[in-house]
Amino acid sequence: MALNRSFIGHRAEPFSVPVEASRLRLFAKAIGETDPVYTDEAAARAAGHPALPVPLTYLFCLESESPHGATMRQQMGVDYARLLHGEQRFKYHRTCHAGDTLTFRQRIADIYDKKGGALEFAVRETDVSNQRGELVATLVNTLVQRNG
Repeated sequence: MALNRSFIGHRAEPFSVPVEASRLRLFAKAIGETDPVYTDEAAARAAGHPALPVPLTYLFCLESESPHGATMRQQMGVDYARLLHGEQRFKYHRTCHAGDTLTFRQRIADIYDKKGGALEFAVRETDVSNQRGELVATLVNTLVQRNG
């Protein structure tokens, strides 16, 4: 079953997630981050941060809390048995910190195929803003569906 290309441009309802210091510490530990700036409030402040900074790939974890992810994939016609995670890219505009509340705005940027339709690609772009409305990052996630 081909992905439904009518969803190109579709936007999900924005959702917000608080950035919690305890979860940042756990994430830093899980990825093997040893810089105390990511785990110790005093070290973070000494480095010029108002609170613990968010490690670079942590936004991917927060985006996975989207209440719309499965719904968007189902509406596009994604077959989970043939689904691969193709690519994840991040473009950072400013640092976010523990105590921030981040709002995620997701949209389907493109759906296309390669190899005569044997591979279909769905590209989701997500703008992430803080509680002041400042853009902090743009996330690009590409899913691949194998056909045939």
